[in-house]
Amino acid sequence: MEYKDYYQALGVPKTASADEIKKAYRKLVRKYHPDVSKEADADKKTKELNEAYGVLGDAEKRAAYDALGNNGQYRAGQEFRPPPDWGNMGGGMGGNAGGFDSDFFADLFANIGGARGRRGRPAQQRGEDSHAALEIDLADAYHGASRTVSIRLQEEDAHGRAVTRERTLDVNIPQGITAGQQLRLSGQGHPGSGGAPAGDLYLEIRFRANPRYRVEGRDVYETVPVAPWEAALGAEIDVPTPSGRVTVTVPPKSQGGRKLRLKGRGIPPSRAQAQSGAQGGDLYLLLELVLPPADSARARQLYETMARELNFNPRAGMGA
Repeated sequence: MEYKDYYQALGVPKTASADEIKKAYRKLVRKYHPDVSKEADADKKTKELNEAYGVLGDAEKRAAYDALGNNGQYRAGQEFRPPPDWGNMGGGMGGNAGGFDSDFFADLFANIGGARGRRGRPAQQRGEDSHAALEIDLADAYHGASRTVSIRLQEEDAHGRAVTRERTLDVNIPQGITAGQQLRLSGQGHPGSGGAPAGDLYLEIRFRANPRYRVEGRDVYETVPVAPWEAALGAEIDVPTPSGRVTVTVPPKSQGGRKLRLKGRGIPPSRAQAQSGAQGGDLYLLLELVLPPADSARARQLYETMARELNFNPRAGMGA
């Protein structure tokens, strides 16, 4: 049986505080969660992180684990044989492997403290929080929405083993939410042990990719195609936006890349923020010149006329 270095798994030193261990675990479990990570071994890595935190995140379990290798005699991957008095060391780790398939983890549970805690009752531990990503449309942030989502979470089966199951949840998306914010679903995380409550589920908001939009905080940038004559002569154009259709004025002599600002048309504040006087973001329209195709005799004739009569060289500024 191989020794497992749980500190190495979480990337923390053996002197790390409980808060440092929790912070490292949460960062890594978000990185490798199967709903977020593109790594091929994301499921395996997540199980390893949960196992490591299952020991180091509990003071009694950590103390008993530290008693194994505090002299540095074991390293990750080395053959591990518990000392003869291992069954009398520490206490309160419980009599099962906490749902993990690891032989090393199971051996610790089998040899430390029996199946009950110090007062003869099953050890209680609140379930760990779970993290996942939730993709929404930009319009959902403007108006709010209700969505039914499927999330893969690790749970314990009837035999106490860790399994990955799909769970369907109804999620309310509040108006004014921005990318990177987290929605907390109380009690929807990993189940607790010994009758303790489950952890919480945190859904990190991401906007579904859309080539028309770019979002920075509450400001939204929208690419708007315009014809050459609309840019050159000026025009009133209708533009669909996340908050509804608007009519905007394209100033004469506009060039591609010109930015038109619509104040307050970005992502609105949440209702609570609005009550305190907070303002929403802005919407910036980025003009993109689109040329009509020369796919007919008449279109080619018009382009030839422009070439002869306009005397226009777009590379003049380059010295060409």
